[in-house]
Amino acid sequence: MTAKETQHTPMMMQYLGIKADHPDTLLFYRMGDFYELFFDDAEKVSRLLGITLTQRGSSGGNPIKMAGVPFHSLEPYLAKLVKMGESAAICEQIGDPATSKGPVERKVMRIITPGTLTDTDLLPEKSERPLLSLCLLQHRKTVTAGLAWLSLASGSLKLMEFSTDEKSLFQRLQQELERISPAEILLSAGTLLLDEHYEQLPGKFSEVPDWHFDLKQGQKALQDQMGTTTLTGFGAENLSASLGASGALLRYAENTQGRGLKHVNSLSVESEDEFIGLDTATRRNLELTETLRGQESPTLFSLLDHCRTAMGSRLLRHWLHHAKRDQSIAAGRHSSIKALIQADSTDGLATTLNAIPDIERITTRIALQSARPRDLSALRDGLQHLPNLRNYVSMCIADNQTSVLTKILSDLATPVDCLDLLERGLMPLPSTMVRDGGVIANGFDTELDELRALSENAGQFLVQLEASERERTGIANLRVEYNRVHGFYIEVTNGQSDKVPDNYRRRQTLKNAERYITPELKAFEDKALSAQERALVREKMLYEKLLQELLPHISSLQAIAHAIAQLDTLVSLAGHASKNNWCAPQLVNEPILQIKQGRHPVVENQIERFIANDCDLSEQRKLLLITGPNMGGKSTFMRQVALITLLAYIGSYVPASSAVIGPIDRIFTRIGAADDLAGGRSTFMVEMTESAAILNGATENSLVLMDEVGRGTSTFDGLALAWAISKHLIQVSKSYTLFATHYFELTQLPELHPSAENVHLSAVEHKENIVFLHAVQPGPASQSYGLQVAQLAGIPQSVIRSARKHLTELEAHSIQSTSQFDLFSSPSVSTETETEVMVIPAELQELQDTIDSIDPDRMTPREALDALYELKSLIRSAN
Repeated sequence: MTAKETQHTPMMMQYLGIKADHPDTLLFYRMGDFYELFFDDAEKVSRLLGITLTQRGSSGGNPIKMAGVPFHSLEPYLAKLVKMGESAAICEQIGDPATSKGPVERKVMRIITPGTLTDTDLLPEKSERPLLSLCLLQHRKTVTAGLAWLSLASGSLKLMEFSTDEKSLFQRLQQELERISPAEILLSAGTLLLDEHYEQLPGKFSEVPDWHFDLKQGQKALQDQMGTTTLTGFGAENLSASLGASGALLRYAENTQGRGLKHVNSLSVESEDEFIGLDTATRRNLELTETLRGQESPTLFSLLDHCRTAMGSRLLRHWLHHAKRDQSIAAGRHSSIKALIQADSTDGLATTLNAIPDIERITTRIALQSARPRDLSALRDGLQHLPNLRNYVSMCIADNQTSVLTKILSDLATPVDCLDLLERGLMPLPSTMVRDGGVIANGFDTELDELRALSENAGQFLVQLEASERERTGIANLRVEYNRVHGFYIEVTNGQSDKVPDNYRRRQTLKNAERYITPELKAFEDKALSAQERALVREKMLYEKLLQELLPHISSLQAIAHAIAQLDTLVSLAGHASKNNWCAPQLVNEPILQIKQGRHPVVENQIERFIANDCDLSEQRKLLLITGPNMGGKSTFMRQVALITLLAYIGSYVPASSAVIGPIDRIFTRIGAADDLAGGRSTFMVEMTESAAILNGATENSLVLMDEVGRGTSTFDGLALAWAISKHLIQVSKSYTLFATHYFELTQLPELHPSAENVHLSAVEHKENIVFLHAVQPGPASQSYGLQVAQLAGIPQSVIRSARKHLTELEAHSIQSTSQFDLFSSPSVSTETETEVMVIPAELQELQDTIDSIDPDRMTPREALDALYELKSLIRSAN
């Protein structure tokens, strides 16, 4: 073994010992000015981040692979790794290199995982990254799922529990996880129920030992965290699975932070029927916070987000995904928006809010004792604006007493002691890092002021010393200076070296000069440098003490942050409503969904002139059957009804001239579909799965949007399914339903079911062109305008002419007098079951059987040609 290998053996032993405690986590091991990674960690980070992979000695006869990053630029690298779903343990030097025998003492001070982020540089500004723990308890065929999730950056802790059967577990979990959107999910290592579904659920999974989910330990951990002896006041005493989940959650969060969670001091329990249900497909189809292509805009969130603070933006995003069924909550927000608009205070409030920092996340970093000087100075400056905010809010509630704004006004009270401490303790513009000094204000600490005076008076001393030495020695160009490497020195050029006094001692030789030190200068150097070092140590101690003294103010700062977030969100909604002529919706207890001159909130901002439309649904009129051409506006109309309903329930004004909306429990959408290649599901299978979720979950208070159901299979199968699904929605679910279709046979539904009604999106044909009017009118559409739309899409004219000719032939030889075959004109009905039976004409049965027997993927070109001729022969005989 070489000397180099021997030298590094103790250090590598220390590294391997620490790494053994974090086997599945990238270990960033501090060595001087770098964080180093070794062995497999080094290879992985080199590959993921594109940094250089090197070698350092060997271990066990194999080279030690190594990669590193500078300590001062660690955060950007961590941000990239966390975005990729990786976790990192940060190992710091906690010992003194000057006194250490062997390797410097090191310890993992924090662990960075996707769900436990608190640093500004690592967190997305406008969204939460919660950590969620999932505990599954199985009793026979019933599974109880307990969820506990924590936004570590805000301190918000929530629980939820539900029971279901094994078959429905995955779908229900997926719905809840889509709503919560966790960055990381903790799961018991012994859980097998979800093994085959991991990849389809959102978030990164982290397995923890089974015993972390112990129910009694979880209850105790939660009580200790809340500082109570019972959980009855939170409504959590009977949530056995959630208590187990919360125990694992709190243990994991504390371990990653290396300390207690003093800012986690409130708990809320969510129930299954608290929010308007939005499943995965509905969130995607309505493009609430992400477009169908996965982009951030244009979405409903990007449209409404005029918030001036990151706290407000995060709350707005939360409201969009968590609209509460309780109408009084939305009504309170409506009245607040009305007060803001009438007081004409939105612009003034927005300007003031612009100066408010992210108090919510700064408060968390104070609680975790990781806040930086600039965090505290931003907090101080933000708190100084609270009186202005209170003045504006007072103006708004002078004539409009609203409970929401009144509570906000109360919570915006200035924390006098906290602000006083920040104003006295901090420099006006402190340094970025405490280690650089210049953080604690002058006058805050007498000892620090004295040490700074010694250090800062060095400049005046050097000027005086230089003048006196020039006069004493007669060396006119003599200079007294300082640098960090050599300290204080007297510099004399080589041409004047004969005049150097005997008490000068050589310190450094340069090409054209010599540098000296004198006993007087050496004594001052020791005193000044000692004072500077002592001042930095003193300042670090004072800063840590300042953070400790801020801990009692955590709760009041959290209340202020929540009040500002609410106010910012309401100001954003009020400003948008005022500028875009939105109206206050009326929420009632009667079964009604009546929208006058409604518009799609996002689309109306994308085009020059939007055609507004009415939607009138009630207990007697539950289903609108919508027909009309492609591109005519059917999907836009359906989505705008859903978005207006959702906006009303989050407490926003809506894009309409008026809106009266009754109780809504869920919104379902079946709009568009694509193959789920990863899940092995065809377009039609995806369509049927989504339809099944609607038929099994919709109630009479649900809003259902169904677009082109059945188009993914053969005409007869699709038509039969569309008929049966629409009938189920009318007779069984009795939901508010918008049902768009190209099956004209379905337009006979209203004749059989009075609660259904036909409407269509109008278009006008001029010569061979089409003009879409985008207006919803009563009655079914007269034709589909498919060829005209194809022409607009750029299909060659020769193909359009050929299609038009063939369409004419088909219509001329059609069995029916209309251009669309009426599958249900002669239904065979069983009097016992009242089930419609499809009758396929005999002349078409042979054609149907032949088509079903053809497998194009297995045919040679010659066989395909023969099959084509056979089909043509069968068609002639049928006609």
